Amino acid sequence: MKTSVRVPVGAGLAALALAAGAVGCAKGDDKAGESPDMTPAAAVAKAAKNTEQIDSLRYRMTGKVPEEGQVKAEAQMQIKPALAMSMKMTALDQGADGSAEIRLVDKALYIGGGPEAAKEMDGKSWLKFDLNAMGAGDELNQLGGASQAEKNPATESTFLTGAKDVEKVGTETVEGVQTTHYKGTVAVADLEKSLGGEEEATREKRQKSLEQYEKMGVDRLTMDMWVDGDDRPKQFRMRGEADKGPLDMTVTFLGVNEPVKVTVPPAEETADLAEMMKGLDEG
Repeated sequence: MKTSVRVPVGAGLAALALAAGAVGCAKGDDKAGESPDMTPAAAVAKAAKNTEQIDSLRYRMTGKVPEEGQVKAEAQMQIKPALAMSMKMTALDQGADGSAEIRLVDKALYIGGGPEAAKEMDGKSWLKFDLNAMGAGDELNQLGGASQAEKNPATESTFLTGAKDVEKVGTETVEGVQTTHYKGTVAVADLEKSLGGEEEATREKRQKSLEQYEKMGVDRLTMDMWVDGDDRPKQFRMRGEADKGPLDMTVTFLGVNEPVKVTVPPAEETADLAEMMKGLDEG
């Protein structure tokens, strides 16, 4: 199976950090995301804090990622009680090889490539990675953004709190919800320095998320955040220059704390990488 299709960053971007908070659908009002005595920086900080109370979310990602080019994806993620997610994504510039589905369930990662994958894997369209048996190490790294299946894009939405130039752009409607639009610029190095004051769980989540940008060679991010009437991020956009091209990704949150069901692909359609590697060793 070809592995050129990668889950977009960022979102977690994507990546797709494990089990960070998320955001939700809002009631929305004329003062969405702000109050008369709240500065833009304080409004952004409050929205970031409110992302810590979410157990599941649905989101959409669109934009441009280095190497992959134009991408779009929709995903659902359960954070508690156990991590699970599914994502359907398309790399628009990669033709027939540009579509894939990712599922993370029962501590196993499945990558489905449809009929194109079946041509190369004796009729099997899914490839399974047992994260316990394999340690989720080099094998996932070789798949690039596939490891983003474990990451929650809401982590990136909190990065605007690290900007020193946060400002209010205005009020805008996103997915039928009234929001307040903020923007600012953040240096990845400054975000790392700020982690020292975070609680351990929050620090670990944000650190894992920052690592993907370091690997891409992004040292500064231009960020926009749209905050809804419940003081939660409804949408965010991240732009930056990476070693292999520009990054420009927008993540829109479509639902929060809704039931999430991720199923294991049929066994007869799945090739287990651990078994394949065992066979090679025995051979």
